[in-house]
Amino acid sequence: MPSRTAFTTALLRMNETWPLAEAAKAFAAAGVPVFPCAPLGKRPLIRDGQGFRDATTDLTQIAAWWSRVPEANIGIPTGAASGVVVVDVDVHGPVNGYRRFARADRAGLVDGWEVLARSPSGGMHAYYPATAGVEQRSWQDGRAGIDFRGDGGYIIAPPSRRIIDGRPVPYTVQTFAASAGSPLDASQLRDFLDPQPAQIDRPARTVVESGADVSRLAAWVSRRQEGERNHGLFWAACKLAENEVAPSDALDVLTAAAGHAGLSEREAVTTIRSAYRAVHGGSRGSPTSPSPSSSRFAAPEAASRVRVRGL
Repeated sequence: MPSRTAFTTALLRMNETWPLAEAAKAFAAAGVPVFPCAPLGKRPLIRDGQGFRDATTDLTQIAAWWSRVPEANIGIPTGAASGVVVVDVDVHGPVNGYRRFARADRAGLVDGWEVLARSPSGGMHAYYPATAGVEQRSWQDGRAGIDFRGDGGYIIAPPSRRIIDGRPVPYTVQTFAASAGSPLDASQLRDFLDPQPAQIDRPARTVVESGADVSRLAAWVSRRQEGERNHGLFWAACKLAENEVAPSDALDVLTAAAGHAGLSEREAVTTIRSAYRAVHGGSRGSPTSPSPSSSRFAAPEAASRVRVRGL
């Protein structure tokens, strides 16, 4: 049976009241390299902001760092260095990363987390085991409100703290999975969040741009009766694919319409996926089939109600 990552094993022993110096030593003792970041901040304190490259498990070095700055936050390099990668869900202004994370969860692309931690700003960090022998570089998707912290990146770990509205707020663990996690396919997640158009000279049309056509198709699909629902949904999805409507938008609109007609979410997405593949020949922009389970990440406040996977 797979075991939890060293990061999760160490974190299970802690809580938000632990002194940061002691928490840093506990991570290192478990085999997770650490480095100091600015108190109540994110910037590495060593090597002019590139301190994650000097992360270490050397307890003598760690004691020296934190003796100089006892309130230094704890930085952990992500990827192969620490054995964990992180999906960072942000909430800022009109961007709410929980919505896209919920969509990815329905598609079965973000299962396998070992730890969910709440960031001081109201976002969420989902920790996964790094894929052995495979480099997955960090990336950002600002429009989706989701970043991936992998090789070449770092994360601020609990029980570090940030200043929010004039007061220190810790990074806190929300949920531990009941069993060991499984690796995340970061490339597949990125393609799902930001699908590429099948033809670079014909950019994907969004639901807003396609407007009335999409609305009419969705209304038509919602009125299909038993015996014509799948065929009608397939035809409508092909029309959207031919008009370069983004796959993620097609999933949103047509899955809801098919649900009104009596199709399950799984049936609907399978049909939409088949239509896009038929039109685009299985391009990377085709919708991804979801897992049958519904999403648990619909909004920021929902994160506090996430159930422990496996219980």
